[in-house]
Amino acid sequence: MQTALELAKEAADMGEVPVGAVVVKDGEIIGRGSNAPISRHDPSAHAEIQAMRDAAARLGNYRLVGCSLYVTLEPCAMCAGAIQHARIANLVYGASDPKTGACGSVIDLMAETKLNHHTEVTGGVLAQECGNLLSAFFASRRKSGKPQ
Repeated sequence: MQTALELAKEAADMGEVPVGAVVVKDGEIIGRGSNAPISRHDPSAHAEIQAMRDAAARLGNYRLVGCSLYVTLEPCAMCAGAIQHARIANLVYGASDPKTGACGSVIDLMAETKLNHHTEVTGGVLAQECGNLLSAFFASRRKSGKPQ
């Protein structure tokens, strides 16, 4: 999660919402990602998607079986769906997202029994540190008058 936090800080430095993610397999980071929808003009360029794309390219397979995803913010519905399609075994996230969180906060796609893959979810890891990073970013944006 520390590496994901570093990636989130890099995203903030680029003017992106500070979210970072890593994919881990057999104790090794095989994918890294940070939020980039603004700079890439791509609504799907969330940190989780970026990390999974990186890992899939490295493995040469779109299925990330046996992998864990660590992300600083609870995934949205788009990312939760991608996590399930990739067959990620474990999801570990930091701060909950009461506005768009799809792993328990707003809805819980990971617990939907009708879906054919179920990722184990652990939330709240370094939640304070992850949440503080997001809060500071948005406070800075409000103060500067930049769009959020």
